[in-house]
This record gives sequence, structure tokens and C-alpha cells, in this order.
Amino acid sequence: MSPYVSIIVNCFNQGHYLERSVKSVLEQTFTDIECIIIDDGSTDNTREVSEHLMSLDSRVKYFYKQNGGLPSARNFGVQKAEGEWIQCLDADDWIHPEKTAFQLKYITGNEIENIVFYCDYERVFIDKDENIIERQENIIGQLNSQEFLQRLMLPDFLASSPHPALQQCMLMKKDILSNHEFPKHLKALGDRYFALDIIANGVKFIYTPMVGAFYTKHKSNRTNSWKYMRDYYILFYETVKKNHEELLKFGDIPLGFLINETIMEQEETQFNRLIPLVKTPIWLLNKNLKIDNPELLKLAYKIRKITPSFILYEKYRGPRTKKVISVLSNLAIWQKPKNKKA
Repeated sequence: MSPYVSIIVNCFNQGHYLERSVKSVLEQTFTDIECIIIDDGSTDNTREVSEHLMSLDSRVKYFYKQNGGLPSARNFGVQKAEGEWIQCLDADDWIHPEKTAFQLKYITGNEIENIVFYCDYERVFIDKDENIIERQENIIGQLNSQEFLQRLMLPDFLASSPHPALQQCMLMKKDILSNHEFPKHLKALGDRYFALDIIANGVKFIYTPMVGAFYTKHKSNRTNSWKYMRDYYILFYETVKKNHEELLKFGDIPLGFLINETIMEQEETQFNRLIPLVKTPIWLLNKNLKIDNPELLKLAYKIRKITPSFILYEKYRGPRTKKVISVLSNLAIWQKPKNKKA
């Protein structure tokens, strides 16, 4: 008889975390589960750890594939899963023992084929020695579809609320994942686009109020690199434009931020990719310069390329430059003619 729930644990060179993650699956109070480990081409001890875990519990299964990135690993796991319900989990994260049972309680007599359960989570910060140095509780709450879409289009660094669509927090019918794959080209932000895509296609998200997942943040995470993430955010918005162009209206703030960044850093390739995505008017130079059309935006970039950085941007000014600019500013104010009394 097939298990009711399949929990897919993807792992790439995270064998030292894997046992904690898998044991959090095996300790679920809802026991009709299988735990599928997907080894995405690891070169560490992932296979050995997996074989040990399989010897402890027959519900653990192991599959190896050539490295293809996180979305590819998850899609592969879905193909191997036998359960009606699916949860995806990264090897360095873990879940609460009651998570599966608690979320399944929200199944009602209504249609359940097109729903996703999601919960709150705790972000766990780990230092280079693998010590927990901070924990942050992230309460999401019930969001309607439009609120979800608006938040998914807003990068976390510009938002005041938690990311609402971590796979670690979700439980969904397998049919959803069979009809909507994780985007293989988005090795970062794949969760974000996947959630946006299924909501845009009518899938309903139902909030189950518990801190059900524990999401680790390491100093070594590639997502700590701004340039790495910046490029994937541009790719994310390009994918939205291609498949759900009507949702770009929710991206005015982040796209404005990105176009300002690429102009400041003189990154022409990224700037040219953003041009078809941004909607004018747009403000540059800390909202001091209004640009009304794409051609003026291109002209602004050309002018930026021949203008010394310290003239336009404070971040490039050293102490001596700041002092000179301050003196010149005060001199300009002093020489400005005063209004004569009538």
C-alpha cells in the first residue's frame, strides 16, 4: 500500500546535516509517510549517511542523480514519490514533529485537489562552526491570493514581512507538482516562482497556524552574495514577464531598485535586461531625477558612464572628497544672492 505522504529531502554535499533532517521526518506523529532522499550528485558522505538511515527505518529511500540544482532535484523526487501529499525539505533544515498531522487536520469535505497548506517557520542562523547564534520566529498569517502575489514579487530585502512560500512550510497534493514543475533555470528563487505560478493558475493557499519548519541560514550560503541573487532576481522577473506579464505591475518597486543599482554599478548587461521590464516614469539618484521613457533611461546610463562615481553617489566618496563637497556647497550657499526687500 502506498504511503499517504511523501517527504522529499534534497541533498547536495550536506551529508553532515542530513541525519537531523531525516530524523525530523521519521519523528512525525503522523506515521504513514515515506522519506525520499535525493542525492543531487554529492561528493561528500551523503550516500553513506543515507544507507545508515535506511538501515534504521524502512520508510527511508535513497536515489542518486547527476548534479542539476535544487529545482531539478525536487522534480526528480516528485517522480519517485508514491504519496498523495508531498512536502519538500532541504537537507540542512528540519520540521516540527506535529507538522504533518497538524496540516492534514485542515482537510475538509470540500475540494482538496487544488490546495496547498502552509505554516509559519523559524529562521535559524548558524555560524562557521555550526553553532546556532540566533533564532527568528516568522509568523506569516493568512494571505489572500493577491497579497501572496504582491509579496512574492517583492524581494525579501525590500519587505517588512517574512517570505510566505518556503517549500519547507508547505504540504500539497502530488497532482499540483505533477502539473507544475519547479523551474530548472531558477536555481535560486525557484520556490518563489513556483508559488507565484501555481497561485496564478488557481491553486489556493490555506494557512495552518503553527511554527512547523526550521530554516537554516549559514554564512556560506550562496544567497548571501548580492550579485548572485541580483542576477537571479532579474531572471525571476524575466520569467514572470514571459509567463505572467500581468503580474509585473507588482514589481515596480523592486525593478526600480534594480535599475538604480545597475546604473550605479555600471553593469550594462544587467541594465539592458531590465529595460524591457521596468515601467516609466522611474526615479533615479535617490528620487532626485525623474525619467519618463526608456530612451531617456538609456541616455541616463550613458551619462553615468562618463561621470565620476563620487559626483553622483555618496557611497563612493571618501572623507577628503566629502570635505571638499561640503566646502563647495557652503560656498555656493554663501554666494547665492539674498532677496532684496521691496
